[in-house]
Amino acid sequence: MKNWINRFHARLDAWGEKLCEKEIRIPVDLTVGILFFLFALAILFVMPQQVIVSDKDVVNGRAFPTLLMVVMMICCGMLIVKELYKLFTKQPLNWKVINLQTELKALAILTILVITYLLCRFTDLFVVGAVFCCLGFLVYFRCKKPSYYVITITLAVVIWACFRFVLNVEF
Repeated sequence: MKNWINRFHARLDAWGEKLCEKEIRIPVDLTVGILFFLFALAILFVMPQQVIVSDKDVVNGRAFPTLLMVVMMICCGMLIVKELYKLFTKQPLNWKVINLQTELKALAILTILVITYLLCRFTDLFVVGAVFCCLGFLVYFRCKKPSYYVITITLAVVIWACFRFVLNVEF
């Protein structure tokens, strides 16, 4: 088992060394303008299914979000036009350098958290998500002491049991 874990860690280290040198340059303002314009469009597209309105209301639940998304789209459009003007007139753009190794580490942490949420949501048991989260982060940070695994899993189960059975909190 330890041999397999050591080979896995060696492979991760090799990937990390390769990714350390990989960088992406993006024009920040142009990219953000386009992404948030598309985000506002998606919100406006989804809103009719999410917010029910009645004919009696003068101002309904869609009024403020719609206004906010329209203002956001106008601002994003102005930002995009400004950046395209800079691009065509050969003026310098605001660039951001993104290191792939750093971003993949953040993505791994986000993946652990999303899987934890999904496990809690679909099993209706907080303890399942808590145990997965404990194990996920211990493996991610390459913890090698078995006692740490036992301690964190035990604490997760004990805390859940105290809330569930002593305090009668259902989550």
